[in-house]
Amino acid sequence: MIRAQSTGATISVCSVGAAFAFAIATFAFEPVSRANDCNNPLIGACINSDTYWPNPGPSRFATVAGTETVTPSEIAFGLVASFQSKPITLDIASPGAGGTKTAVVRNQVTGNFLFAYGVTNRLELDLAVPVTFIQSGTGTSSITGGDNLNDTAVRDVRFGVAYALVPRARIAPEKAVDGSAMGNAWPAWSLTARFQMSAPTSDLASFAGERTAVFIPSLAADYRVERWFFGAELGARIRPVTEFQGARVGTQLALGLGAGYDILERERLAVMAEARGYVNVAEQHDTTPSASGISSTANGKIIVPAEWFLGLRTAPVLGGSVALFGGGGGPIPVGDAITAPHFRFILGAVYAPVGANRR
Repeated sequence: MIRAQSTGATISVCSVGAAFAFAIATFAFEPVSRANDCNNPLIGACINSDTYWPNPGPSRFATVAGTETVTPSEIAFGLVASFQSKPITLDIASPGAGGTKTAVVRNQVTGNFLFAYGVTNRLELDLAVPVTFIQSGTGTSSITGGDNLNDTAVRDVRFGVAYALVPRARIAPEKAVDGSAMGNAWPAWSLTARFQMSAPTSDLASFAGERTAVFIPSLAADYRVERWFFGAELGARIRPVTEFQGARVGTQLALGLGAGYDILERERLAVMAEARGYVNVAEQHDTTPSASGISSTANGKIIVPAEWFLGLRTAPVLGGSVALFGGGGGPIPVGDAITAPHFRFILGAVYAPVGANRR
């Protein structure tokens, strides 16, 4: 077991505190200038092209939030990378029938640097720093005639807390299921609440983040029976509406579901099937040019960006505290929705201490 010393704990708490302070300063000085850059309904680029926001800390799934929290006084860290293709496309009018579809964001590789600190047996502080390592696409150049997307981008920092309402016992999963571990009746299910925020720290005009803060409350639950494990997540992403060429992204209801099976015991190899979607509350618009500029009118449509994922996970050492996972997926066909990529691949490595009695 790798233990965080008191200095490490202090650094972790200070880091999260600094993130909060930075966010407050950002909210105080940035919204007006960002709003001016993002309110143009034709070329506003302050929409986050990547809906995959992995949570820090331990998890049995790649896209569905976990319920376990980091062991008290321990620090967790990890890197989760995502490659997605064509999450944002644009239909450009042309002489041919149907027009031309242009990839505003074509290919994108983003890394999420994840950090968590266990305050108590139930309470965890979280920090996520996403950075786009490389990307391609036209951006708004097909409309404005300017430059394409930058090759790299800084994205919106996320931070918050997780609290285990019904904590999972810090023992081996198979012991929790049989209900007799260590002379106690441990429940096979658990429930954790999260409240996170994102700060508008991203590069402007890069489809890398939002024009304001986003509030992200959620509940995550899981259930385990023998080698099977199941997960569910219900939450929201609360933010004002931003429009790009009639596509309007605002407050979303988020739902994630996952099912997995331990092919090898003690978490040495598991297979996972997951799905997640975001019901966009804002009604979509149609935009038309006019003598006075661009007019945007409601069309009665609602979009639901949704994806499926299949992957493998292994956590063979340190009692399951070191996990490697990877896999891929694509869109669930519930309509043409902005931010739903044509396909996505995920690869992650996480160290998240979960307890010394899991073996």
